[in-house]
Amino acid sequence: MPGSILFVCTHNSARSQMAEGIFNSTPVKDYHAFSAGTEPSVIHPVAVEVMREIGIDISTHHSKSVREFLGNEIELVVTVCDHAKETCPFFPGAKNYMHMGFEDPASAPPLKRLETFRRVRDEIRAWIEGKLLPELSGADETDEHEL
Repeated sequence: MPGSILFVCTHNSARSQMAEGIFNSTPVKDYHAFSAGTEPSVIHPVAVEVMREIGIDISTHHSKSVREFLGNEIELVVTVCDHAKETCPFFPGAKNYMHMGFEDPASAPPLKRLETFRRVRDEIRAWIEGKLLPELSGADETDEHEL
């Protein structure tokens, strides 16, 4: 059974949704990602648009509260914005915590918004592929060696 990763940001409208979509598009089978917000709202349409540009469809996702995941066993909680890190410092049932803050693309000026969403999407993708996945693979290898 795969371990669960929960990406958390304030509104669960952009960064955490993009992280969930990107992570679940990787070939990793040992983990499955979800996303939630400390103050959920709606998915930003530009997040859907920029994810579609890289072949990932998050159009059927919906914004969820972290409360929906309380009581679930979560392998790793990753906060992707500073506000969520401050307001969600402890998540019952989580085994590990990680923070990697990304700029809020929804706060960019309208003429820069699409460009900002693309940049933040690419930063999240690079971090997941270059840092998170190798760490998860290393943890799996370490666990196997300890057995």
